[in-house]
Amino acid sequence: MKKIAVISGKGGTGKTTVAASLAQILTGKVIADCDVDAPNLHILLPGRTLAEAEYLGAKEAVLDNAACNACGRCREVCRFGAIGPDYQIIARNCEGCGACVIACPQGALRLQDIRNGKTYVAETEYGVFSHAVLDCGAEGSGKLVTAVRENAMAHRTDEEWLLIDGAPGVGCVVIASITGCDAVLAVTEPTLSGQMDLERVLGVAGFFRIPAYVCINKHDLNPEITTTIEEFCRDNGYQVVGKIPFDPGVVDTLRQFKTPLAAGGPAGAAIARLGDDLLKAISEKERIK
Repeated sequence: MKKIAVISGKGGTGKTTVAASLAQILTGKVIADCDVDAPNLHILLPGRTLAEAEYLGAKEAVLDNAACNACGRCREVCRFGAIGPDYQIIARNCEGCGACVIACPQGALRLQDIRNGKTYVAETEYGVFSHAVLDCGAEGSGKLVTAVRENAMAHRTDEEWLLIDGAPGVGCVVIASITGCDAVLAVTEPTLSGQMDLERVLGVAGFFRIPAYVCINKHDLNPEITTTIEEFCRDNGYQVVGKIPFDPGVVDTLRQFKTPLAAGGPAGAAIARLGDDLLKAISEKERIK
């Protein structure tokens, strides 16, 4: 199975819209939304829920009051202010590091698994779709991304593709999204921040030696920066496989829970070409290898 992730160095570039459209173009695939902090691909790809489960991906210290002799050693080693005046654990402060457990001479503390999110698997018109929601203020988003990918693979049959809508940025959730992928598609916009963040996220893909392709969304809003991005890609060996024009109708299309591809229009036509050119580019890369 080939794995392709749609990523972006920053939010708001149109990454999820492009990913949802690619889900309609690719045949024989399972889909995963790895933006667990703010998932929204399910809005454009509704379906029937097949499975849902709480995700226990974090740890929290628990105190055995009967064993505690209030020696204060746990409070001395805790760097997060998670030990209260009465030696009870302040859950919102606990990082689950385990320092208090190690330091306690009475063995009165232990770590327990706690919920930090929820996973879902759905059957959609375009294939099996795995996604998740990280609880507000919870940590462990990178681990939750891995769980989303594992759920997608567990529900696959003979599909050829795993299509991943990655998280924006360059942090651990992005690394978890692209690990083991055969290709990434970086969606950017012709702004200075878009240009700089594109370079950063391409650097992440390059570090893991994953072939990367570029799509410039709303390219005609700033032709000068679009040209600069194209020059950067050419000079550094990245192929620009798509340029999507600004299309005012896209906003109304999304309000109707449709993708630009489904609605047609200039943006939809450009995304259709993008899908064809991306698949050709990946096939050519595989042939050369």
